[in-house]
Amino acid sequence: MKKLSRQGLAITTFVFVMMWGVSKITDLKLFSAFDGMSQAFKEFEITDIVFSRIRPDPLVDQRIVLVNLARSRGLIAQQIAKISQHKPKVIGIDAFFRCEGGLYDTINCPQLLDTLGNLLLSNAIQEAGNVVLVTKLLQTKRLLREQGDTDFYDSIEYSDPKFRIYAKNAYASLPTDATYQDDVKFCRSLFPKKMVNGKEQLAFSVQCAMMYDSLKANKFLARGKEEEIINFRGNVELIDNRLGVLQIKDVSSTGYPVMFYAVDWDQLLNDEYFKDIFTGSIVLMGGMGDYFGDPSWEDKFFTPLNKKPAGRANPDMFGLVVHANIIAMILNEDYVDELPEWSKVTLAIIICFFTVILFIVIDHKLPMWFDTLSVTIQVFQILIISSIVVFAFQASSIKLDLGLSLAASALVGPAYDIYKGFENQIRVWLTKPPKEVLNE
Repeated sequence: MKKLSRQGLAITTFVFVMMWGVSKITDLKLFSAFDGMSQAFKEFEITDIVFSRIRPDPLVDQRIVLVNLARSRGLIAQQIAKISQHKPKVIGIDAFFRCEGGLYDTINCPQLLDTLGNLLLSNAIQEAGNVVLVTKLLQTKRLLREQGDTDFYDSIEYSDPKFRIYAKNAYASLPTDATYQDDVKFCRSLFPKKMVNGKEQLAFSVQCAMMYDSLKANKFLARGKEEEIINFRGNVELIDNRLGVLQIKDVSSTGYPVMFYAVDWDQLLNDEYFKDIFTGSIVLMGGMGDYFGDPSWEDKFFTPLNKKPAGRANPDMFGLVVHANIIAMILNEDYVDELPEWSKVTLAIIICFFTVILFIVIDHKLPMWFDTLSVTIQVFQILIISSIVVFAFQASSIKLDLGLSLAASALVGPAYDIYKGFENQIRVWLTKPPKEVLNE
């Protein structure tokens, strides 16, 4: 029994050494020809199947209404004024109103020429009294030199003072792998709050939720997680509809679960919307194309709701809708929980160890059937682990990140064969050859 345990422990160690080696090889991009394939699988997670295919379609959340932002500050001021007439609880605007680079002249900042529009917008924000404007977290060159590209920030970019002094300000930055704003962006999570120069800053969606229901927003923050997975539930259906009737197309034709009402900028200005949808609600204003149906990629993300789980071609969700999903998650207390890191490693080691022991027993007792049984066991293990991950997320929104367990299960067979080959070769090297017998 001790020999069996020692051999099992040795092979388990070898499996994890192999995984470490594979991870280093892929980091060095020795197989760059397969980068496209590896990226497609890197984007995919098993729980994406639950997001995009298994969950029932949600009910429309009437507490949150999305409005496409007009293209001039004067028109935006009119939008805010119209919305404010219906007494919404919060108006969140996912847009910057600033001069780029702090250059306040009409050549570098042509928005200054619209004097009336700027005045109207400032007054509209002031009179509304419940507006949240976005900020952007930045890293100075000094911080980049000292700590490299990290999730720490030491400066904030605001809208111009004549707008931000009348509003709450909160950062809209979402963690993605994109280096630049125009890059393809995949969004799964958010940073609920950040400390910047010793002062706590809230995420845009958290600040909007805080003004709507501070009890639930504080409960969300009390979880104390630096990064939270977004529990995506639904999207919007953006239809180019000039008849003035708010429509939601059948979700079977769109492929996305519809969860939020949306109003185009001209529908709002022309009073072509249901009058009571804004009352007591959270109104999120932001860019969703020049018009509903515009195939714009600006401020658009790939999310787990995408119907193509790997090798995605088109981003599926505007940033404004991502913020709406976060707010709905907070208000519904519909969080995603995860296993602690140590438990993922422990579980992978346990599964790997007992799989190795089983392989050793089969190899000794049924050597003729070893190849067939070992492959069958691995296939069943991968299917069972994947099913547990899907079921746990579907039933309880618990994300069991068992990728390490899956990798260990997949490598047990090859690692066992390689280890056994090494062991046999070492035994040959250490065995003294028999003395030569001379025959007369």
